[in-house]
Amino acid sequence: MYSSIYAESKEMYNELIEWRRELHEIPELGLELPKTVSFVEKKLTEFSIPFETKVNGNCVIGYVGSGNKCLLLRADMDGLPMNEESQLSFASQNGNMHACGHDIHTTALLGAAKILKKHEKELKGKIKLLFQPGEETFEGANAVIAEGAMENPKVDSAFATHVASVIPVGTIAYGTMTGTSVFGFKITITGKGTHGAMPQNGIDPINVGVHIYQALQELIARECSPSQEVTLTIGQFNSGTVSNVIPETAILQGTLRTFDNEIKQYLIVRIKEIVNNISHAFHAESKVEVLTDIPVLCCDEKRNMEIAKSLSSMNTEFNMVSGLHTTGSDDFALFADKVPASYFLIGAKVDSDIIYTHHNPKVCFNEQVLPIETAVYACVAMDWE
Repeated sequence: MYSSIYAESKEMYNELIEWRRELHEIPELGLELPKTVSFVEKKLTEFSIPFETKVNGNCVIGYVGSGNKCLLLRADMDGLPMNEESQLSFASQNGNMHACGHDIHTTALLGAAKILKKHEKELKGKIKLLFQPGEETFEGANAVIAEGAMENPKVDSAFATHVASVIPVGTIAYGTMTGTSVFGFKITITGKGTHGAMPQNGIDPINVGVHIYQALQELIARECSPSQEVTLTIGQFNSGTVSNVIPETAILQGTLRTFDNEIKQYLIVRIKEIVNNISHAFHAESKVEVLTDIPVLCCDEKRNMEIAKSLSSMNTEFNMVSGLHTTGSDDFALFADKVPASYFLIGAKVDSDIIYTHHNPKVCFNEQVLPIETAVYACVAMDWE
């Protein structure tokens, strides 16, 4: 039966490409996705699938099937605030980019929705089709859960996918401890602005920020064992507007990722100590704000094995790989923290001598992944009981 699902998804190949390219041209950010949501709503209406919206109309939940049990299928929809340099004919021109493949996820879940509607009578329960905003900012899952996405009907299990630009098409990976926790933070340093020619009259927050940045890297290098899989990244450092003025403030934003909660709590304390002590040493003031706090993405081993078995029967040529374990993070972890869940990584590597990773302005994804990911979503729903 599942092989026929895959055949149906392959028949939709040109349609899926059309949807994906339209979505790729209109990437939107965070919790404000009006054009993307409008596209999803239009397709669900065409499929005669009832839906509701949440998060001020920026989250769409479609419903297929019936019964007392409920499976949630999740696709994230948001992009990243970066200029696209992929040279694709359908590259985004609006200053944002789908550099993580969320346009593909959205397309695949729409494709699965169309297939599942055709097979609605064969479903063994209720399927929630969750099109989620705000994954890149780690706001989306919290927002939709807070508005009752896991209730009415109550969700019993959850499933999500993610494409991978560095893994060959046809490879599907899964694991139990799949992604790290992520602690997002913002450091605001307040100094004393002055003329650039008279630095002795001010307190330079850029200088303080540089010392904090270096100390945070040394924190990982000298207080964490290499075997502990800890990553601390400062991805934003903003200060000043002109070359001849020492500014009043500097802002650093970053993430801390780890699989170990004890290490995480220790490092959070140390981050605050380092920021405060270095700031005081240079007579500056500082504060650390928590932006996000997402748990480790832990998947259900039994459910993983059931899904892997079904996918293998759908197409024996799929390269099923267990043991997925990556320092990437996903706020799908918040769903997995509440119900048994699975998260499968699907290969989307292009045929090129140069391969770019996610979040790179030149990254490309192989569109041959579209019918595969579509079939994976549909197969998981058809198999679930």
